[in-house]
Amino acid sequence: MIYLCDIDNFYASAECVFNPSWRGKPLIVLSNNDQVIVSLSKAAKLLGIKKFTPYYEAKHLCDLHNVIVCSSNYALYGALSNRVMNCISQFTEPFNSYVYSCDEIFLNLKCTKTEDYLEQAHKIRRKVWKQIRLPISIGVGINTTMAKVASHAAKKLPGYAGVCFIDNDEQRQSILSQMKTDDIWGVGARTAKKIEALNIVNGLQLSQMSHRLARENFGVELERAVLELNGYVGKYWDLIRADKIQIFSTSTLGRKTAKIEELSQAISQQVESAAVKARSQGSYCSTMYVFASASNYDHSYQGFKSNYHFDVPTNDTCQLSKAASEIVNKLFRNGSQYYRVGVGLLNLTPVSKYQHDLFNQPANPNLMKIFDSINAAHGKGTIFNGARGIEQKWKMRREYLTPQYLTKWSDIPKVNC
Repeated sequence: MIYLCDIDNFYASAECVFNPSWRGKPLIVLSNNDQVIVSLSKAAKLLGIKKFTPYYEAKHLCDLHNVIVCSSNYALYGALSNRVMNCISQFTEPFNSYVYSCDEIFLNLKCTKTEDYLEQAHKIRRKVWKQIRLPISIGVGINTTMAKVASHAAKKLPGYAGVCFIDNDEQRQSILSQMKTDDIWGVGARTAKKIEALNIVNGLQLSQMSHRLARENFGVELERAVLELNGYVGKYWDLIRADKIQIFSTSTLGRKTAKIEELSQAISQQVESAAVKARSQGSYCSTMYVFASASNYDHSYQGFKSNYHFDVPTNDTCQLSKAASEIVNKLFRNGSQYYRVGVGLLNLTPVSKYQHDLFNQPANPNLMKIFDSINAAHGKGTIFNGARGIEQKWKMRREYLTPQYLTKWSDIPKVNC
């Protein structure tokens, strides 16, 4: 059987781990620059606050009900996510687990009795809560899609209380009849609208659709979803994620800037982030895409975008930053207000398959290894490329940021006895 373990309201729940007095209270977590609500507690949902609502629209309601407001604390979430995944992975063999996202992990477990599957799910929940103090929901099904369906039921349907094991057809049909088509894993909003035009409005009706019709009209992914809803195995998780063929790093600034120095620093920071991702998957970059633009709400578009082609592919932060600075110096316009920046690494080549040039070798591979190892051991940003600046007045706005309890020495919780 396939288990899907999903952390409930992850960001909001993570904020309560080191602030237990916040449990059960209305709490929201905001996106970059404190713009949009990206996670909220159950108590906040009961107040009528909606996910992905701009914060300024919900601020009056938040103030009225003393809602706790937090900026996104990615360092904390990443550290807690790693702990949860390591904890859950102990319940199975190394090759029988697959981390799907920062708050979801699949397991493949075999039990001799039906009731053992439920007992195992409860054991996992209890252990995660005992060790990490994060609530999780668990769905158990015959395949990955049915595990997702069971997880939906465990979270949102009455009577399951965090754990759902779909072990008979009557239960399967009952749950699917209560799910919208876009609640099914692999069915996006656009596809759901097209499906609903065929008078298919819930998961049960989708499961009764001909898989051949699904393939002919909507593609192989929907066909696999239909097959899995009927108990067949159509999707498999990979032991190793496929390498990305493009890597992007983008951000909105904490405030608009018309200064070339600040813009160059902001782009250099995105370069550094993208370069780390390229090195982590063992790739060289042949082409770099750089852009900077004004806010979408400005009356007139102001910005630039450009490609830089490298004679010798590289993943060296220093080389990439130098190229990005050349683009900024060439295309920057005085008087323009820049708000969004980003970098894309294109035409990626595996380091292991790259045929080196005798006269043009990639620069500083050992330096980058040291760079990454120090940051991995002591925390992101321990050392960095000076091109991104020291005093970053443009940096992401996070007015409600909680301490980084697990990754910053000065923020480690103190216990007074």
